[in-house]
Amino acid sequence: MFIAMNRFRIAPGFEDDFEELWRQRDSYLAEVPGFVSFALLRGAAHDDHVLYASHTIWESKAAFEAWTRSEHFRKAHAQRSAPKGTYLGHPDLELFDAVL
Repeated sequence: MFIAMNRFRIAPGFEDDFEELWRQRDSYLAEVPGFVSFALLRGAAHDDHVLYASHTIWESKAAFEAWTRSEHFRKAHAQRSAPKGTYLGHPDLELFDAVL
C-alpha cells in the first residue's frame, strides 16, 4: 500500500469555496489502475489558516506514479481553480510506503 497526501493551508473565509471546488471536481481516480480510495480531510483551524489534506491510497507506489503521468491526471488538474487568495502557498506533498 502507498499513500499520497497533499496538505493545503487555506485562508480563513475560503473554506466553503475550497470544499465546493473539491466536491464538483472530477478526479478520474476511479478509472485509474491501482487506485484504492480518496478522502479530503479538514484539520485544525489556526489564526491564519485552516489545514486540509487530500489523501489517496494506492495499491503501490508504481500505480501512483503511473497516475501522475497519465491523461487522467492532466484532466483532473486542468479544472477550475480556487478563487485568488484561497491558498496560503503551494500544497505540501507527502508520500508514504506502508510498513505494517
